[in-house]
Amino acid sequence: MEKKLEELKTRLLEANDLTMASAVLNWDQTTYMPPGGAAARGRQMATLGRLAHEKFTDPATGKLLDELQPYVETLPYDHDDAALVRVTRRQYEQQTKVPGDLLSAFLEHSAESYQVWAKARPENDFTAVAPYLEKNIDYSRQIANCFPGYDHIADPLIDFADQGMKAESVRALFAELRQELVPLVQRITAQSEADDSCLHQPYPENKQLAFGQKAIEAYGYDFTRGRQDKTHHPFMTKFSWGDVRITTRVKENDLSEALFSTLHESGHAMYEQGVAQIYDGTPLGGGTSAGVHESQSRLWENQVGRSRMFWQHYYPQLQAMFPEQLQGVALDTFYRAINKVQRSLIRTDADEVTYNLHVMIRFDLELDLLEGKLAVHDLPEAWHGRYQHDLGLHAPDDRDGVMQDVHWYAGTVGGVFQGYTLGNIMSALFFNQALRAHPEIPTEITQGQFGTLHRWLKQNIYQHGSKFTANELVEQITGAPLTIKPYMQYLYGKYGELYAL
Repeated sequence: MEKKLEELKTRLLEANDLTMASAVLNWDQTTYMPPGGAAARGRQMATLGRLAHEKFTDPATGKLLDELQPYVETLPYDHDDAALVRVTRRQYEQQTKVPGDLLSAFLEHSAESYQVWAKARPENDFTAVAPYLEKNIDYSRQIANCFPGYDHIADPLIDFADQGMKAESVRALFAELRQELVPLVQRITAQSEADDSCLHQPYPENKQLAFGQKAIEAYGYDFTRGRQDKTHHPFMTKFSWGDVRITTRVKENDLSEALFSTLHESGHAMYEQGVAQIYDGTPLGGGTSAGVHESQSRLWENQVGRSRMFWQHYYPQLQAMFPEQLQGVALDTFYRAINKVQRSLIRTDADEVTYNLHVMIRFDLELDLLEGKLAVHDLPEAWHGRYQHDLGLHAPDDRDGVMQDVHWYAGTVGGVFQGYTLGNIMSALFFNQALRAHPEIPTEITQGQFGTLHRWLKQNIYQHGSKFTANELVEQITGAPLTIKPYMQYLYGKYGELYAL
């Protein structure tokens, strides 16, 4: 059995190497690649994707899994070997159902579509990218249809990212959350808006980046195994246990843009850096779900980075770095500014209270697109209609409307957005449990110390990689199923104080 395990790991490592090589090309495409490289880059990524798929889905992999099954059935559920075979089998069964030619064609199209979107969005040219979106929806349906027996066509796509979740269960959770959020948003936005003019002064790019990098280094992001670069749409990417990178987006007239993008992406990266090194190169060697991943980025961005505790330590340092802009601005004023609640058009800039409404709009629209209820040429109008209904706003153009998120233009349509809200819900749940275990964490944060929190997260979440599902982690950590209660308590507590509700 030991020999067969080593043979399986060797095959998995080779497939992983091809996937990570493609990830390097994708990172380069979104950071430094000249536009002229788009066509070839799409072909290169498609080739690597096809080869990785062929390597992983080789019948020899399935044979090894079958031969190892009797052995792992004798092991405890949480044994590393049992988890490796269990998680690999799930991925193997998923990938063997998707033909290599379909995957290759989709990857090539996705790379080309991203490049068209990157050019079309600043030019507000939805007509240029619309045909690519139509094709992307078609590919998404084809991939979903490789998994017959679903209740909703989005179910297989959702299950890829958040195992065990379906369109129906997500809709039910969102409905419960919407009932709580809408009245809260109405009560807050009925008041006069907080003054956030202090954030919209001239802030030199180099100083913004330096401050953000200093903060995440204190968090625990390891720059000997990572780096930060600029891109159109911030993201984290991992090439190996020793190379986990993040990107950010800078606006020199908006201090919050790069800062909170950096704090957010560092949460994703610290998760990946904290996975046990022995899992590197195997299906266990990454975050377990989109929702759990997002819980870590939102925890470090919001529960920590937008807290009064954090800024009690860091605000004097920020004032010293930007004396002309902030010297006369009180901590309370700054704290209210970075937590300003307002109806807004841009998801990535949205505050904690309204953010999930943005996610729900996208989730509903993509289900309609997949079902065929909504045609691509009608999507901008449907987008504006939902924003008018849910947030009382109408985007002035498609650039800040239907084109603002890259997801539909460089990936499947369906299976991504629900993870953002699941992550918000879990972020409060996990942070609560960390505070119960270590009541000293808030005091440490006021002193700029994050080691206890980071170690608790690493011990309870990070180190396990994909060994446990999101639902299993939640049960292990809290002793109960996923619930929105801690998240709503967090929002009511924080914003109830800020807005005297």
